[in-house]
Amino acid sequence: MTASYHQIPLAQVQPGMVLSDELLDVQGNVLLPQGTVLTDAMLALMPRHGIAILPIASTDEVSADEVQATLQHHDQRLAHLFRKNDPDSDSDWATALLRQFVSDFRLGVAEEESPE
Repeated sequence: MTASYHQIPLAQVQPGMVLSDELLDVQGNVLLPQGTVLTDAMLALMPRHGIAILPIASTDEVSADEVQATLQHHDQRLAHLFRKNDPDSDSDWATALLRQFVSDFRLGVAEEESPE
């Protein structure tokens, strides 16, 4: 994934913006490759494929307010996805681990390389 990107709601995406990563549908199929310049026609088809948020490459510096808004959106989305799981409970460690992986992925946290 591109080092500098934003998860932008479909309603805010404009033609000419560039995908920072492959765009996958709900089944995991690649709809568009990384680096695709989006067009009006492409954006019009997104709801049909269940796409609500797009990974858009950044072209400029990000303000602190934008970073805070992105983090808040991330937290709200994780809370919704894992609403049936108590993050403070040790009894469901597998779901807590999955939540951490999803969080790291959405924030673009690089996985540490394991020594070979």
